[in-house]
Amino acid sequence: MVLDGVVSSPSKRTQSLKKQWEDLGSCSTVINRHRYLLTALVLLAFLCTVYIYFAVTLGATHSSCYGLTGKEKAMCQLQRVQALSKGKLKFF
Repeated sequence: MVLDGVVSSPSKRTQSLKKQWEDLGSCSTVINRHRYLLTALVLLAFLCTVYIYFAVTLGATHSSCYGLTGKEKAMCQLQRVQALSKGKLKFF
């Protein structure tokens, strides 16, 4: 036994989705309603970009010199800094 209220036809679902889409309004209305969320998303994207930039540039300096000690480590780090200042980033 199937209940009519539980099972809905595809045409009723389509009509419901169309009504929801019309209730949203124009793009400017949606932007105004969600301005806080959109601002937070843009800020998060910017901060992630800055974090990734510094993680790649500064993180690469220490990873290739891992395990070295004393003068060898200092020379390795100096070479990495010089390579970064010239715009050459090498991944080992």
